[in-house]
Order: sequence, then C-alpha cells, then structure tokens
Amino acid sequence: MKSTGITSTPRRKPMAEINVVPYIDVMLVLLVIFMVTAPMMTQGVKVDLPETTADPMQAPKDVEPVIVSVDANGAYYIEIGDKGSDPMPLATLTEQVNKVLSGRSQRDVLVRGDRNVDYGTVVRLMAALQSAGASSVGLITEEPEG
Repeated sequence: MKSTGITSTPRRKPMAEINVVPYIDVMLVLLVIFMVTAPMMTQGVKVDLPETTADPMQAPKDVEPVIVSVDANGAYYIEIGDKGSDPMPLATLTEQVNKVLSGRSQRDVLVRGDRNVDYGTVVRLMAALQSAGASSVGLITEEPEG
C-alpha cells in the first residue's frame, strides 16, 4: 500500500471553558480604583452647614433630590442628582425649579444654606421655592462633632 504522507492523529475535543481569572483580576483592580476615587467625585458648592441633632429625613430612593444651595455670599445654585449649576439670580432659580418640578410627582426640595448667610436670604429662597411648586422645603444640616 502506498502512503499518502498524511498520518492520522487523534483529534482533541475543543475546549468549551473560558478562563475567567484575568477578568476577575481586572474587575478587582477597577473596584479598588472606583472605591478610591468615588469620595473625590462629589461636586457642589462649598457651604458651611449649620450643625444640629435632628433626625435624618427618609428620602425616596427612586427620585433624585432637588437641592438648592446658598453660599456665604448669598449666591444661589441648583443641584439635581450630581449635576450642579453656576450661580444664578433668584428669579432664574425659581424658573429652573419650576421646570424641574413640573414633571415630577415628588415635589420636595432641599435647601443647603451656609451658616454665615443672612437669615432673610434663606427665607426669601424658601418662599420662592414654594411659589415655584415645591410641596415641601427641607433644610440640610450637619451632625455636630462629638
């Protein structure tokens, strides 16, 4: 018999398993990176909040809060979720809040007022927020140290 030069070798079955160890390594590295950088990603206005021992409010988890801030100079800012704004006059802020609240069933607004801002500035802001359609206006404070 003539040999054709091709020898038959037993074929291996294809491997149907995926090696996931490299994916786990990458996932753990990303987890560490996000854990380190997440606290640094807070945006907003630097406000020196007053301290109080009040009980925390229970906010609904499915609705991003509307937070209006007043800094020590009396400038107004609006924050929705993680999106902040530039300083704006009270009339513009009222229009912005009205637009945001018109499409929501939950019409609560939180105010972050600097402890050094004039009391009248915060009261004018709260009145403007209620005229813009806020059903309730809450104040954000910090817990005292110690």
